[in-house]
Amino acid sequence: MNAEGMATADQALEALTPLQDAGSGRTLLDLAWISQVRVAANRAVFRLTLPGYATSQRERIAADARKALLSLDGIDDVQIELSQPEAPDSGHSHGPASGGQLPAQKGIPGVKRVIAVSSGKGGVGKSTVAVNLACAMARLGLKVGLLDADIYGPNVPTMLGVADRTPEVRGSGDQQILTPIEVCGVAMVSMGLLIQENQPVVWRGPMLNGIIRQFLYQVEWGDRDVLVVDLPPGTGDAQLTLAQAVPMAGVVIVTTPQKVSLQDARRGLAMFLQMGVSVLGVIENMSVFIPPDRPDARYAIFGSGGGAELAGEAGVPLLAQLPLELQVVEAGDRGLPVVVAQPQSTTAQAFMALAEALLLPSLIQA
Repeated sequence: MNAEGMATADQALEALTPLQDAGSGRTLLDLAWISQVRVAANRAVFRLTLPGYATSQRERIAADARKALLSLDGIDDVQIELSQPEAPDSGHSHGPASGGQLPAQKGIPGVKRVIAVSSGKGGVGKSTVAVNLACAMARLGLKVGLLDADIYGPNVPTMLGVADRTPEVRGSGDQQILTPIEVCGVAMVSMGLLIQENQPVVWRGPMLNGIIRQFLYQVEWGDRDVLVVDLPPGTGDAQLTLAQAVPMAGVVIVTTPQKVSLQDARRGLAMFLQMGVSVLGVIENMSVFIPPDRPDARYAIFGSGGGAELAGEAGVPLLAQLPLELQVVEAGDRGLPVVVAQPQSTTAQAFMALAEALLLPSLIQA
């Protein structure tokens, strides 16, 4: 308290710190949705700036903020100043963590559609799905790009056998252009190509946002029918940046049948719906285990029905139930996706069917 026993602006900020975005779980102060917090006499005042996808939370946020501020000694009135996100001056805009500005969405020259692959938690095979989906689309004759946006855990180069290659980079600053690595008929970029093996990436949100935008707009993608984006697990900066930066054809949610995986997948799915991103459907990975010595046997070692349950709850298609085969793991470790290494396998055929389903005009438009 100050000398008069009244709450201060710092105490008001502290009271508002726990408030979070229901979709991403990030604090409203970090997102800059709440700003300009001040205290005058017995009144607390702050500015509320919500992006379009979060307007449904306005009443809840206002109520929670009022309750938090009115709990402070000497505060008996709360004033909320509603504001619209400022339009950026150019295509190089700041993310929500830097001043509350939201960038206008901008398409990628030459790229017809963007499909994101997401999961609520790690360990469900999301990157395996992204890599094999991209390769399957390439085998269907499409021009495919693959963006590894899992900045903290970039596994795609290893799965494609190109971890020792370095992409060509020309220019500098905002004019820097990176040439993607061509492998298995797919043009790929990844943070894993730009750092040394086992080098950790210790970045805060704004730096992560910046590299994802560079991967979107400062890569020589050329003409691509589809760009597959492998997102990191969870509901954080990468998901927000992608949804705010580029118009997406949609996102697919990868889960396993396990209850823990489903719980996290629900949160991720809800976040994309809240941001107005189309959820194309659910992919249930590791649906059954197929032993190598008994190719006709099926064992539901992680339970069953979870993918269908999640898809039914959200009213979206169950796009695929991908089996767990040892050759999938072995192929990935060798740097050759199963779609390429074992095209006649059950898993490869399932990926081909998934690729064809995602390209149906009834599901997705260019």
